[in-house]
Amino acid sequence: MNDERAPESEERSWLDRLTHFISGEPQNRSDLEAVLSLAEEHEIIDEDARKIMEGALSVSDMQVRDIMIPRAQMVVIDSDQPLQEALPKILQSGHSRYPVIGEGIDDVIGILLAKDLLPLIQADRDVPSISSLMRPVTAVPESKRLNVLLREFRQNRNHMAIVIDEYGGIAGLITIEDVLEEIVGEIEDETDVDEGQLIRPINDNSFLIEALTPIEDFNEYFGTGFSDEEFDTIGGLVINAFGQLPTRNQTIRLDQFEFKVIHADERRLTRLRVTRGTTESTV
Repeated sequence: MNDERAPESEERSWLDRLTHFISGEPQNRSDLEAVLSLAEEHEIIDEDARKIMEGALSVSDMQVRDIMIPRAQMVVIDSDQPLQEALPKILQSGHSRYPVIGEGIDDVIGILLAKDLLPLIQADRDVPSISSLMRPVTAVPESKRLNVLLREFRQNRNHMAIVIDEYGGIAGLITIEDVLEEIVGEIEDETDVDEGQLIRPINDNSFLIEALTPIEDFNEYFGTGFSDEEFDTIGGLVINAFGQLPTRNQTIRLDQFEFKVIHADERRLTRLRVTRGTTESTV
């Protein structure tokens, strides 16, 4: 009688097979990352699964200050401003949530959801004040761990938090999407610019730049004068400035621009966030 049973390796679930590979009991994060690479090599998990797992590990080591949107880049709505005057800013920025301020940027008193404005499109309705539409605001310290914040976002069903510095001032803001992107990579939706566009504005001072953007195109867009004699792309220019292939979230300043690595792996740099006028640099 023929043995119709599949080979043992095929009968195992991917979890059983992964357990087989980690039988050596990794003692630290480096060991665990090596196990994940080995699992990918043996086709127990694919590359995307490995990157997500490594992203989850990275989040547990990161703090809110590492990925928050800085105070200077926040798009805020004045609570005293008539809604009709605020609508152009809301439409132009395309965000789903906006901090509402009272006496100034350090006085965030609520969050305005763009979806709450949809019923106002109906004719013959009184236009309410912004303060009557805003939702409660959540504040978190710069030092909060991202994995803890993600858990709180899920438990409280919040999507945005205002970040407070050690003196009680506003340091910036952070959204649940910002945290998730650290795990799964950039999340784009229907409002994002086509993937083929090399330079995509986030706001007046920040831009998403594909690393393959020719230096000539970058110079033309920003009015800069970076040399393209040694390197053809902006990614090559940035890698040379670092002196090595940078990792995600590393930043470096070139001329009047700060370049932050958004996407990179062990082989290549793929996407950068470029901010004009930033003075700090963390290599």
